[in-house]
Amino acid sequence: MQKVLSYHQAQGLLSTTEKVGQLFMPAAFINDTEAEIAKLELLILNHHIGGLCFFHSRASAATNYEGKKKVVYNEKSFETLKSLIRRYQKAATYPLLIAIDAEWGLAMRIENTPQYPYAITLGAIRNDNDLIFQVGKNIAQDCKIAGIHLNFSPVADINNNPNNPVIGYRSFGENRDSVAEKGIALMKGMQSMGILTSAKHFPGHGDTATDSHLGLPVIEKSKSALLANELFPFQKLIEAGVDSVMVGHLSVPSLTNGKNIASSISKDSIKGVLRNEMGFEGVVVSDAMNMHAISKLYHKKGQLEWAAFDAGNDILCFAEHVAEGAATILKNAHKSQIEDSFKRIWGLKEKAFGTAEKLGSQLTDPYNLNKRIALKSLTLHQGTEEDIKTFRDHPVCGIQISQDIDNQFFKSINKNNTLKTLSIVKSVLGEAGPALPKEEFILLALFPPQVKPVNNFGFSKDVLTYVNKLIHNKKVVLYLFGNPYVLNHIHTEKAHAVVIAYQNFKVFQEVAADHFMGLFKAVGELPIKLAPHEGL
Repeated sequence: MQKVLSYHQAQGLLSTTEKVGQLFMPAAFINDTEAEIAKLELLILNHHIGGLCFFHSRASAATNYEGKKKVVYNEKSFETLKSLIRRYQKAATYPLLIAIDAEWGLAMRIENTPQYPYAITLGAIRNDNDLIFQVGKNIAQDCKIAGIHLNFSPVADINNNPNNPVIGYRSFGENRDSVAEKGIALMKGMQSMGILTSAKHFPGHGDTATDSHLGLPVIEKSKSALLANELFPFQKLIEAGVDSVMVGHLSVPSLTNGKNIASSISKDSIKGVLRNEMGFEGVVVSDAMNMHAISKLYHKKGQLEWAAFDAGNDILCFAEHVAEGAATILKNAHKSQIEDSFKRIWGLKEKAFGTAEKLGSQLTDPYNLNKRIALKSLTLHQGTEEDIKTFRDHPVCGIQISQDIDNQFFKSINKNNTLKTLSIVKSVLGEAGPALPKEEFILLALFPPQVKPVNNFGFSKDVLTYVNKLIHNKKVVLYLFGNPYVLNHIHTEKAHAVVIAYQNFKVFQEVAADHFMGLFKAVGELPIKLAPHEGL
């Protein structure tokens, strides 16, 4: 295990130039070319970079993730990640702080690694934060095995906008107390394994329909309203000991004295609200510096990095102009300003590298924990258990609407019962869709192609029209294996019952099948509000 100097040792050893280098956390890409890897090694060596934030590939990172670049599948990404971390650490004069976004596990960035449920699924669990603690613990174990120190999690955003293009399923829900409690449970689980945490995206990215990767969201709420709601989970996480806070690229005029400026480059937001008013003394991390919400505002290289640092960010994440940014900070910043940030960053490093090794090399097996979560989160949104029992007494036709999903749901039901099943794949639906089945009782399994709301979660209007026609003309029990906001596009008022399973994992389908067969009652609670009567 690498050793890191104490702050007092480092304070006298590192030059001011080296200390400025510690502010930078550029992106590292698991699936990169040898030329790009060598280029990053030189950047680490020559500019004394403080840390790296890992992404799967250039095609999937930050502003590119919604683009047309193809994300290449690499089944050996995890081994590549571990190898690259060792290689980059070897290139560094001082140990690097390695970070990643692993909100629902390393699978958020890396193929063939454990995946745990989205935050919205955990938000449906009632009175069992121990399960969420365990999720954090397992994710942390996997991070630690990889050589990662800092997980940019938990998401503290309260999602109260159904059209939010970037948060949505990543939030625990729209209730401030639940978001705070579950965020703390996840955080404590990660910290129990020695992984550093980060509350994001301050001051709250939930109530916006703009993606800050692509533009600057504006939130027109009073400061008192924000303190009572959006800022509440951040305050609770700060009080509970979160290691860092990531500041989002959001314009919140009530926190910036009326100025239309991103929080990530606002002294009023960071030094005023976050530090002075909310009392946060830990490390402040900028959201990705290449995101268009702010990157398009600065044309001269280095100016954005200086603006973000001067506003109060300690770590400049995904900084693309390290040399120019470092030179500008050295030119403009007071030494005490640099020293304050350096001290906070180095404190994180002491914490990260001071944790004793506890682990082997085996990644966690998520199956059993995910099954427990599936049992506790499954939500009977409409209808009753008795309605489903009555429905089972009739001949039932099963219809699957999905895109390349292996339907374990119907397989599990058919183990002990005969169910006539009809699979409908989205891509084969014509303009009018297929004819409605002759059967009266329809068990409908809906698998949204996307978890994000863009383009109706990946469903064509024809597919949604067909679903609405089914519900209107037949007796339908609907099981949804995906983002519950999909139901805003479906006229569910005439459905016999609606059950939300949240995830399409095999184990979630197995649990949903058991529920349909009456083996247990749904106890989950929808963590958001829906407008089910507003179909297309």
